[in-house]
Amino acid sequence: MRHQRFIAPLLPIAICLIIGIMTGYWLFLQAELLLALMAVSVILSLLLHRFPNGQTFFIYLTTLLMGCWLIQHPLPDIPTVHAATTRMLSYRTHLVAELQTLPDKPSAIISAMTLGDKSMLTKETREVFNITGAGHILALSGLHLGIIYMVLSLLIRNYRWRMVSQILTLLAIWAFAFLVGMTPSVVRAATMLTVYGLLSLGYRQKMSINVLSFTAIVMLIIHPHALFEVSFQMSFLAVFAILVFYPILYGLISEQWLMEHRVVRWLWGMTVVSLTAQIGVAPLIAFYFHRFSTYFLLSNFVVIPCAYLILVGTLLYLLTHLSLIATFLSLIVDFMYQSLQWIASLPCATIEF
Repeated sequence: MRHQRFIAPLLPIAICLIIGIMTGYWLFLQAELLLALMAVSVILSLLLHRFPNGQTFFIYLTTLLMGCWLIQHPLPDIPTVHAATTRMLSYRTHLVAELQTLPDKPSAIISAMTLGDKSMLTKETREVFNITGAGHILALSGLHLGIIYMVLSLLIRNYRWRMVSQILTLLAIWAFAFLVGMTPSVVRAATMLTVYGLLSLGYRQKMSINVLSFTAIVMLIIHPHALFEVSFQMSFLAVFAILVFYPILYGLISEQWLMEHRVVRWLWGMTVVSLTAQIGVAPLIAFYFHRFSTYFLLSNFVVIPCAYLILVGTLLYLLTHLSLIATFLSLIVDFMYQSLQWIASLPCATIEF
């Protein structure tokens, strides 16, 4: 069953689209020539339906040419989407102002972790998170949306009306995506969760390289320049590495033994996720930021449980404004930050080159 993850017919299509976008970015081709080549490629792919290998080749070629076309002639922005994003961002400003009633440091960190507003983060705070390899927790991504999806699924679960509850959950996820500005990592996570939620209605395999590839194809068709954004690259490579390597590393320990030791299973799962994600993003971090965080595993054992508590606690605080919840949030953030400061002070906490 695990090997089914590696059967991904959409992966080569996504790769061809990426190659096409990169080719079109560096090599300008006349629009008429591109259209003519795409037309010929499409016709040949239709004519060769009795020859699967030949048809596959021209499908890939068509996708590559489409990538060239998209980067040179991107689709226009949808005014409705832009207006909705602008309106939701103004509402986010209001929510950030409500969080500013908390102490300065917790307020800045919570605003970044829950609403994607990093404007109040100091250089010192950013550096502590970056040195320890916990910088990803400040950038909204699949982890954050996954937590929100899980909480919403528990709150509005209805076994008799599964489709209705799933649609309501996904609408809430996309509302949150608009609220935080539709960044590439958030759009990727929201799209994957949408596919995951819809597939769950049919009890099918929900998360796979195919789903990731489909998400990349959709995002690159809509916004091909996203390919050259660091957040897009890190987001997709981290998830790709998790999907590929997680089953291999997780299977090193007997599943039956893990089922009998739930705490160990939870710790082992978190360890494997952190390791596999690091495999995906380490080359990019080295290339763009010229550093490697030595104690990233230790940092993740601190920040991931804290992220659950902070996201749920912030939602409760915004709904109730109870001082008790505000105190709880401050304590959690202080614990997380002081723990990261201690990790950052350890010898060789980061290797810079």
